Amino acid sequence: MTSSAPVSARRDLINAPLLVAARGGAPRHTPVWFMRQAGRSLPEYRKVREGTPMLQACLTPDLVCEITAQPVRRHGVDAAILFSDIVLPLYAAGIGLDIVAGTGPVVAEPVRDVAAVDALPELHVEQVAPVAEAVRLLLAELGETPLIGFAGAPFTLASYLVEGGPSRNHERTKALMHSDPATWHTLLEKLADTTLTFLRTQLAAGVDAVQLFDSWAGALSLRDYREFVLPHSKRIFDGVTEVAPDVPKIHFGVGTGELLGDMRSAGADVVGVDWRVPLDEAVRRLRAANPAADPVVQGNLDPAVLFAGEDAVRREVSRILAEGKEAAGHLFNLGHGVLPTTDPGVLTEVVRQVHAESARS
Repeated sequence: MTSSAPVSARRDLINAPLLVAARGGAPRHTPVWFMRQAGRSLPEYRKVREGTPMLQACLTPDLVCEITAQPVRRHGVDAAILFSDIVLPLYAAGIGLDIVAGTGPVVAEPVRDVAAVDALPELHVEQVAPVAEAVRLLLAELGETPLIGFAGAPFTLASYLVEGGPSRNHERTKALMHSDPATWHTLLEKLADTTLTFLRTQLAAGVDAVQLFDSWAGALSLRDYREFVLPHSKRIFDGVTEVAPDVPKIHFGVGTGELLGDMRSAGADVVGVDWRVPLDEAVRRLRAANPAADPVVQGNLDPAVLFAGEDAVRREVSRILAEGKEAAGHLFNLGHGVLPTTDPGVLTEVVRQVHAESARS
């Protein structure tokens, strides 16, 4: 069973631009943060994490606090996102996996039948207690900057477990999905429980918003997404709302342009858009899917554009800000994570430009 621990009293950040925009309000400027902002693009990150394996680092509270706060200090972004990894709750629960440099998460014993699904361990709150402690440290460190908690969505976690690691085609995952739907849904129910426990732990510790990453959902057709994925993602968002109804919920996936309306219907307040779909087009699709509610979007500068030079970056930032005005609210971000060789100075300049161009008098 998932934890239903009461949520802590949260910091009073009612005027924080990110939280205002996420609720469809008019912040003093468009908020900006970057997926993977706390990571390899920062020399201070590489220095402080040297010699510490990734998953161990994610369970070391003072290290998590330092790494999470680094981009806030350097770039002046409008939110911190908890330094963690989407497979951390699986690892913490006792599933044998490791993050291999140059490959990504690798699972020791892939999960490909009902017996393996039944044998998956349950995540308990105490197994991610270091994450809760890191959140508490961050609340004191961040001042008035909101902290975003996050977790991986069931489909993406299932793909790692079934494939045994990252996959280009997700062939084993889709084979299980279509050949044995009962086992598939049992697997995703278990992973939804794990994700909810992880998110509720972060919420109880005091995070100000949450983002659910369904990194690989773009590999699915809309029909498959609706049948095999949407109910489980919805259960997570419903579970978050149950314990923290006022906390904004963000949903993001890569290559999910055809799924945006359904990703929102899962329960997201903010829909993350990758670089493939212009924000104004994303808003049109979201409105068409649900005309009764004006959408809030997040995104969507192509991370590769950060290598194109000052003029190109400035031009693209201005374009995305203009497109974002079509939505009820806009959280400026990249259309995927910061690439490891990105010049941190370019990110700092993007923050400056977004704040300057979008400032309200």
